[in-house]
Amino acid sequence: MKIALVSDCYLPRLGGIEVQVHDLAQRLVAQGHEVVAYTVTPAHREQHSGLEIVDGIPVHRFSLGLPHDVALNPMAVSQLRLALSKGGFDVVHAHIGVISVFSFDAVRLALDLGLPTAVTWHSVMAWAGPLLKPLGFVRRWAKGGAALSAVSQVAARPIRDMAGRGHEVVVLPNGIDADAWTPGEPRTGDEVRVISAMRLATRKRPLEFFSVMKAVHREAPNVRLEIAGEGDLRPKLVRAVDLADAHEWVSLPGRMTRAQLHDRYRASDLYVAPARLESFGIAALEARSSGLPVVAPSTSGVSEFVTSGVNGLLAGDDDDLAQAIIRLALDTDLRRTMAEYNRTHRPAQTWDQVVRLAEAEYARAAALRAAR
Repeated sequence: MKIALVSDCYLPRLGGIEVQVHDLAQRLVAQGHEVVAYTVTPAHREQHSGLEIVDGIPVHRFSLGLPHDVALNPMAVSQLRLALSKGGFDVVHAHIGVISVFSFDAVRLALDLGLPTAVTWHSVMAWAGPLLKPLGFVRRWAKGGAALSAVSQVAARPIRDMAGRGHEVVVLPNGIDADAWTPGEPRTGDEVRVISAMRLATRKRPLEFFSVMKAVHREAPNVRLEIAGEGDLRPKLVRAVDLADAHEWVSLPGRMTRAQLHDRYRASDLYVAPARLESFGIAALEARSSGLPVVAPSTSGVSEFVTSGVNGLLAGDDDDLAQAIIRLALDTDLRRTMAEYNRTHRPAQTWDQVVRLAEAEYARAAALRAAR
């Protein structure tokens, strides 16, 4: 099968969608498929557009080279139309985030060209539902034969509402190489090491998370916190740590590689994913696969792989989040029981399972298109 993967964002830009689409491309190729990627993310400052081979995947970049590497190019529509019409593709798979103009255009073009079309949402769009639903494009896509999916039930619910009754929106989760996130030996000692990895941006709530952890530390002074990642809010977070005189128990090491994060997870006791609008939570899944109990809001897509009371805790507001962390920090037996569950139960979202689900979506897209 020849597959076109379309995403506004792609490597070398780092983020959930970028890494997942790249990894999906590699896994599909490993299964014998031919994959071509299309994006408006530049390769680097010297090369804005053109064809690049990234880890064996042909990546066509239609970038304008805008300041700050903004992934936007309204003029890419004609280039993409030509590529899709001449490419001999069996299916077009568009990946959509919060703002995905290029992928939106790809869905419209693919349906106009009569190509089987799969669409996956990687963000929680509930906040935008009142604005987007009246525009009707999701419903038009569904009526036009697009196979709609989202990375979690949390992300799928608003899409189902926008698609309307009678149109299925399935869950196509993010994937993980569980063998690359093996647990270490159970930790001993009096310290409880809490870790989180995130982009330091408003949606991820790093400042609110630090406020929660200050409340936790007052009740459980043996807690140590590490927040890995970079982003626009780093200066404010550093200042908040300074004002709280919290350097003795807080570490902000910056961005880490996957290997470095794996080492840190194996040396920690508990993972916290504080974002409320997390569509999936791939970092939390990586931590869970490394054997850590996970604490997250109940509204988060982390609920796809964390069962509260079994391998982590799901909380309501920030007060509940603090109490959940305190509970696990103080209850060593409960924390170790949850860790043992995660150590001995592989997650369902392994890449072999996800690729099978993606292939099923491509077959569904072909059937929906044939029915049209």
